[in-house]
Amino acid sequence: MDPSSPAASAELQRFIEQEKEKAMVSEMVGKLTNACWDKCITGTPGTKFSSSEQTCLTNCAQRYIDMSAIIMKRFQSMH
Repeated sequence: MDPSSPAASAELQRFIEQEKEKAMVSEMVGKLTNACWDKCITGTPGTKFSSSEQTCLTNCAQRYIDMSAIIMKRFQSMH
C-alpha cells in the first residue's frame, strides 16, 4: 500500500485515535487508582482489603467512572 494513499492515511488516523484512546484509559485508571487509594486505604495495607476498604474502593471507582462519562458527554456536546 502506498503510504501517501488516502487508504493508508485513513488507516494511520484510526491507529492514532486508538492509541490516544488507550492513553486516555491508562491515564484515567492511574488517576482513579491514586484518588481511590488515598481516600479508602487509611492504614498500612495487609494481604487483602477489609470489607469497608473494598466497599469504599468500589464506590469510589464507580463515582469516578460515572463522573468521567458525564464530563466526556458534556465535552463532546460542546463540539
